Amino acid sequence: MAMASPAAASRARRLFSIFSSTTPRAQAPKPALAPAPAPAPAPAAAPDQNAAAGEAEAKPNAGHNRRKRLAKILRVIFEERNPDKLVSQFIAASTASPRFRDNHRVYEVAVSRLTSFGRNDAVAALLDSQKPFLEASSEDFAARLVRLYGRASMPSHAAATFLDLPQKHKSVTAFNALLAAYVDSGNFDMLVAAFQKPGLSTALDVIPLMEKCGLTPDGMSFNSLLNGFYNNDRFDDAEKVWEMMKDRNVEPNTKSYNAKLRGLVANGRIEDAVALIEAMQKDGPKPDSVSYNELIRGYCKEGRLGEAKKVYDDLVKNECAPNKGTFETLVPHFVEAGELDLALDCCHEIFSRKCRVKCSLLQGVVTALVAASRVEEATRIVKLGWKNNYPPRGLKMPELIEKDKAVEAETDCDNFLPYEEGSEEELESKTA
Repeated sequence: MAMASPAAASRARRLFSIFSSTTPRAQAPKPALAPAPAPAPAPAAAPDQNAAAGEAEAKPNAGHNRRKRLAKILRVIFEERNPDKLVSQFIAASTASPRFRDNHRVYEVAVSRLTSFGRNDAVAALLDSQKPFLEASSEDFAARLVRLYGRASMPSHAAATFLDLPQKHKSVTAFNALLAAYVDSGNFDMLVAAFQKPGLSTALDVIPLMEKCGLTPDGMSFNSLLNGFYNNDRFDDAEKVWEMMKDRNVEPNTKSYNAKLRGLVANGRIEDAVALIEAMQKDGPKPDSVSYNELIRGYCKEGRLGEAKKVYDDLVKNECAPNKGTFETLVPHFVEAGELDLALDCCHEIFSRKCRVKCSLLQGVVTALVAASRVEEATRIVKLGWKNNYPPRGLKMPELIEKDKAVEAETDCDNFLPYEEGSEEELESKTA
């Protein structure tokens, strides 16, 4: 590996000093949280765990019952909409059950929901309550806490959490989570600002910082920087990242190229994006669904729907599965352009591939079909939607929408509702 210049080494030392003193930014005052039980000391949990293990041996159904209890607790937390209650329930459950702490999804949902309420104080209370478990937990658990602060747009808290990690958890994985936290915050320049002194001009200095800390940057480290620079139109800095990867013998992967594709498309450089895809097809790494989705997005943005459809065909031909992003880009543009046959084909692909898209996307196709006097086809899409667990109150014929105007329609399809018996009959009576 090439030796860093004296100037770069000096910048890295200053950067390390700045990073080591990073403290969380003050948060706006929020309503006080409801009191929550403090986490129990880790050693005290051992007898309970041993007792539970003994009980499982004595009672064959004990493990099954514990799983049912955990599932019930998770369901309660997933459904809770009161921020303070959510935090209290979460802390109690995570304190009582190591298996709860192994569930990544419940952490993601809880932080996302609290963030949507604007309750960064609640996010901090929830994640801070997990820190007593760090010493006995895995590296993955530590990285998760750092990353979740980024999802809540609290990167300075992520930096402070990283600094406070037990030494055994200060790994490349945790540092990558910190980089991702700054990128996820939606303002990559915050990373520069957090690490900046006179003479430090770019976030590229985090790579020498990692090396000074005894960490070897990996592909994820560089991909985080590539995403940040391309998302902020800093192509010159991104090119320096590619050179750093080459100098350190780090092989770019598909995600590295997808970051560049995203930047090219965002800047309207669609022909350059096409050339990059072709180079990937020829020399590798092979494009994936995300790669093709970026190109589809670029063509749709320019109104070149025929070329977007061709890219979709190439995606399928190259054995990449179209996903939610593919259809949620293509279908609205097909509908807007009056290409209802193409939109209809996509809907049938959505159902056959069991791909979950927004209810409003399907409703848009149904409404357009009815407006074009293609009622039978619209009816078919509604019925297929119901059979695929899209709620009848979110996907219906326009006549039924008019009927229900006085009732507030819930079109959020995140919480799937069971098929409502009798709905098909009502639909048939309205469209006969």
